[in-house]
Amino acid sequence: MFFLRRTETRRTAMSHAAHSAPDEQPLLSMGFLLRTMAVISVMAVLTVAISIGGRWFGRHISLAGNTDSTVEIQLAIGRDTVKFPENVIRFPSQRHEGAAERVDLYLAWPEMQGYGKENHLRFDDIAQSSGLIFLQITQSTMSRDMSGRLEPIYSHLLEGPAEPFRDGLTLHRLRADAGYGDEVLLTAPVKGGPDYVVRCILPSAPDKAAGGDCQRDIKVGRDLSVLYRFSSSHLDDWEHIDAAIRTFVDARLVNRSATSP
Repeated sequence: MFFLRRTETRRTAMSHAAHSAPDEQPLLSMGFLLRTMAVISVMAVLTVAISIGGRWFGRHISLAGNTDSTVEIQLAIGRDTVKFPENVIRFPSQRHEGAAERVDLYLAWPEMQGYGKENHLRFDDIAQSSGLIFLQITQSTMSRDMSGRLEPIYSHLLEGPAEPFRDGLTLHRLRADAGYGDEVLLTAPVKGGPDYVVRCILPSAPDKAAGGDCQRDIKVGRDLSVLYRFSSSHLDDWEHIDAAIRTFVDARLVNRSATSP
């Protein structure tokens, strides 16, 4: 009897121990560890992507469409073919080779260079845009450039007496009904060639000059019209600017040997 009671007591104790002891399972299952590692890996990849993407996006925001690439782009415009480095081509959509109706350029003056690390502020900061010259090159649609239009066209649109200006220039006022708004015509004699002619909107004060308030067009190559704009603050350099632009475009004509005298 005593033996049976001890046996029953032992069984009862073992039963209570079995029910009171917790399941001996690992605190972190293998599935949970795998999911955690996957999440950590994805976060690491996203962190690297954001870092790289942020630098790329930040660089492109700061460039604002500019590029410092000097890879040359060859363009066929009308009967002429030209080559320009990418960093002088103003719009990204025009930086591809092939036939084009026009190309827009911008150059730092007086260096006649495109966008770069050393001069990026003149391109990035609108307050410094007066240090740039803007060019638009197209196939010519007129037989005469601006100098050639002085006598047959502009001379009939002038009113009032000519006025001495500065730096060898003479100011001519255009009729109100001529369609040129507040523009005036400035001319100057050029030795061995037609008169220099440029249209400008002159500022009320020198410090109010805009980045492109003067414009002139010239003919280059077989059939190119080069319209260029510059700040009236550079009118004292009109002769040098005109020569520099003609030289810049002419030197980049692929068919230059066929058109040079």
